[in-house]
Amino acid sequence: MKLTGQQIIAGNHRAEVSAKSGFRARNPVTGEWLQPLFSEGVATDVASAVVAAERDFDLYRQLPFAKRAEFLTAIADELSASGQELIARAELETGLPRARLEGELGRTVNQLKLFAQFVQRGEFLQLRVVHALPDRQPLARPDIRMTQIPLGPVAVFGASNFPLAFSVAGGDTASALAAGCPVVVKGHPAHPGTSELAGRAISQAVMKSALPAGVFSLLQGSRHELGTALVQHPLIKAVAFTGSLAGGRALFDLAAARPEPIPVFAEMGSVNPVFLLPGALASGSGALAEHYADSVVLGVGQFCTKPGLLLAVQSSMLDAFVQQVEARLLAKQPEPMLHRGIKQNYLHGVHRVAVSTGVETVVDLKQREPENCLVGPALFRTTGETFLANPELAEEVFGPSAIVVACSSFEQMLQVAGGLRGQLSATVHAIPEEENGCRQLFNLLERKTGRLILNGFPTGVEVCSAMVHGGPYPATTDSRSTSVGSSALYRFLRPLCYQGFTPQLLPKELRGL
Repeated sequence: MKLTGQQIIAGNHRAEVSAKSGFRARNPVTGEWLQPLFSEGVATDVASAVVAAERDFDLYRQLPFAKRAEFLTAIADELSASGQELIARAELETGLPRARLEGELGRTVNQLKLFAQFVQRGEFLQLRVVHALPDRQPLARPDIRMTQIPLGPVAVFGASNFPLAFSVAGGDTASALAAGCPVVVKGHPAHPGTSELAGRAISQAVMKSALPAGVFSLLQGSRHELGTALVQHPLIKAVAFTGSLAGGRALFDLAAARPEPIPVFAEMGSVNPVFLLPGALASGSGALAEHYADSVVLGVGQFCTKPGLLLAVQSSMLDAFVQQVEARLLAKQPEPMLHRGIKQNYLHGVHRVAVSTGVETVVDLKQREPENCLVGPALFRTTGETFLANPELAEEVFGPSAIVVACSSFEQMLQVAGGLRGQLSATVHAIPEEENGCRQLFNLLERKTGRLILNGFPTGVEVCSAMVHGGPYPATTDSRSTSVGSSALYRFLRPLCYQGFTPQLLPKELRGL
């Protein structure tokens, strides 16, 4: 399928692509600029897409749930049908290995089918019925019924690190569509070709499902002005974002400054601390070191769940553990990051940690050539006292780096845990005899994170009904939400109460109850 480089607005390809105003993707491995040239979306494109979404909102949200589920399944089928082309283009634009992209495509397809099944059952409405008591004294009680309704058109921002599962057809788009909201996606400029192919798959599903065209649009652009115009458009009713703390906070502030503020569900930075209790360290430091190092460098450290912080009580066992992690990391070959911007941010973050007083460099980053995106891992070590005195050491460094914090005691480890900011995940490794220590840690960590893990590692987020991929700020802008799993749909719904309605005027789902 030949790429057009054009915007996809309510099923139509628009905009002449100009060499003066267009942008291209760049292969992070070779540095090659890729064809074609993509048009820069502008405010008029935003207006066209959002007006079409608002126009077709009521038609879409009032469809039978079976029809909505069929549409989500149709998107999954279209993505599967274009899978090889999608993966080939994503390889060129991201440098990610084919096996990783094949797995990500499978996840993207499966989460669409998960939402289809969830919507089909209708349980997400969380219906509540309180029957009338006309004879109650001193006041009669009216009939009161509650359901959930979609918010309206949703703006979705594609993520750079998951070009399929968290981008145009990813979890945010799937959950918003499942909730009954039309979606306008702002594609990530690092992989516009992948975005266009995924956007075409959704557009095909819209057409084959005979849905109104405004249900989906894809806007492309490399400038911040496009995203700003999208968030500020008065017909947009919610925003979903996966990316950096700076990017998510900027969108949150824009949305809050609108005459009508709207919710922004931004998944942002997290260091995902791992706590090693002494018993676990004594019983298997070699395997733990190997698994920890592999988790740090998985995907070149570009997972939002990378465990960038490890805490343990100082001992000779911890010294041996750090040496084993060091050896494992030194054996890793440099790999390409997604694009030059991410690499430069990684180098800056590593340098910030390396020059901090009281921090020892264990594995030094040597790949600093500006002409490519290759990087290697970095490992640092510090004390609990230094970490507590320097809060900036707890900030995320996006890439394959980690800090080991040697605490003077378990009590100091608890103090460090209590001082952490919001996280997507927190992990504790312990043996059964350390149950009391686990309980103390979990009591602290429950207030800090969206996912607690025992004797595992956070990279690898299962897409299922029980998953929570969220957490207190700055992990996300709303700790009550998740961006993975069927509960992600609730971000785009709100409760609505019907009081005193006759049965024939009630929504279908509230009749006969």
